[in-house]
Amino acid sequence: MNIPLSKIRRDGATLYLSGELGFDADGKLPKGIRAQTENCIANIKATLAKEGLDMSDVLSCTCYLTDAGDFPVFNEVYAAAFPQPYPARTTVGVFLMLDAEVEITVIARDRNQ
Repeated sequence: MNIPLSKIRRDGATLYLSGELGFDADGKLPKGIRAQTENCIANIKATLAKEGLDMSDVLSCTCYLTDAGDFPVFNEVYAAAFPQPYPARTTVGVFLMLDAEVEITVIARDRNQ
């Protein structure tokens, strides 16, 4: 599917990552909030690594869940992925495309700039 967006944009030392879904390495979207959140985080880590960054460089996340009941599991996986101090975060309930259960957007800073 051709979607008109950039995976990542930079403005000086600030990086904006487009919403990441929980696709695995084979391009499949597994069922379940834990698996999708783990994949989402892994995809974010990989995108940051290509820029020479890691999760400690994340300033803010906006998180979208399709089921508020999934929040405890999502929060557990999310908390394990980030060092303290945690990024600023907003989490909202939404309808997502492609049967996704979670989507995360990230704003990060390049400490080397």
